[in-house]
Amino acid sequence: MSQKVVVGLMSGTSLDGIDAALVTISEDEHQKIQVKLIHFSTLTYPETMRARILALCDPSKARLEDISITNMLLGELFAEAAKKVVAQAGLEMKDVDLISSHGQTIFHQPEGKKVEDYTITSTLQIGDIAVIAERTGVMTVGDFRTRDMAVGGQGAPLVPYADDLLFRADSNGRILANIGGIANVTVLPPTESHEQVLAFDTGPGNMLIDAFTMWATNGKQTYDKNGEIAAAGNVDEQWLEELLDHDYYRLPAPKSTGRELFGFDYAKELWNAKADLGPEDKIATITELTARTIAEECKRFIDSYKIQEIFISGGGWYNQTLRKRLQANLPPSIKLGSTDELGIQADAKEAIVFALLGYQCINKRPNNLPSATGASAPVIMGKIALA
Repeated sequence: MSQKVVVGLMSGTSLDGIDAALVTISEDEHQKIQVKLIHFSTLTYPETMRARILALCDPSKARLEDISITNMLLGELFAEAAKKVVAQAGLEMKDVDLISSHGQTIFHQPEGKKVEDYTITSTLQIGDIAVIAERTGVMTVGDFRTRDMAVGGQGAPLVPYADDLLFRADSNGRILANIGGIANVTVLPPTESHEQVLAFDTGPGNMLIDAFTMWATNGKQTYDKNGEIAAAGNVDEQWLEELLDHDYYRLPAPKSTGRELFGFDYAKELWNAKADLGPEDKIATITELTARTIAEECKRFIDSYKIQEIFISGGGWYNQTLRKRLQANLPPSIKLGSTDELGIQADAKEAIVFALLGYQCINKRPNNLPSATGASAPVIMGKIALA
């Protein structure tokens, strides 16, 4: 049985920092893959760095010079995150075979736009992999999403490839829901089923909740810890119905979204539109929006995919109010749990997934899931910076 030591790096739409997962990836002669987490850590962004990245996500503020500088600066920080997780595990960089980095998304446009004689989709992740490889001395893979887009995919979601590879059950269906800044689900039919694996973004996860919390606390909190603020408020059902009328929720899968649709401008518009509503009630309502939109998408597949279990990963798992509201919006027969039960630490899952995607890339194996991204064919995603 062959084995590699890999660092997976991930920075998501919540902009909390860089998650680093140190894993071993082993496979037998039948290419059956097992992933084991050795250590997980987060390199938290200082508020100045978070503000810098947020500015790059705003087309009215982003400057070419700042994008270029931050691309290289983030390469330095991603390298630091890799070195930190390896050192905390009691290993050295020479023990690591591969680093695989998602990078930091600052723009994602999956809908085709007519430019010259071409219809163009595009996405941009920064955090230069050449810098990571140079600072660590380890071969680094990154920039995954563009290859999927090159064959007609949306470049997202990418996590479902790993979900399908690692977590399918024989006799019952499962849904794996990741609640980061954006929420996404992977719908896994039983192994014996002929149904396709489906995956897509359901809409906002923590993104709107985090923005509302920051404004409600005058910047003292960047997220609603344990859902305590939402728990103190009441849902405005009339406003919620208006929010649920957003066009995105009616789009068929596969679909993906991001800060361009549910980011700062949209959050500010909603916050200001309800000046007469108390901050606790605003946060309770926006938390219910996340719970309701995830639950409604999940319910569509319960019967046809024989769904019995939903496993949550990402920061949303720690929001107890969000979790309770998600369970309340699902049929009582559905078990709601954490991916910890599957051997994958909830907040480490995405970093672990990108370790696996990088591993498949260097082994020259397709690592996208066309039924999730809408791609016309399986492709090998990722670009390589040699040490």
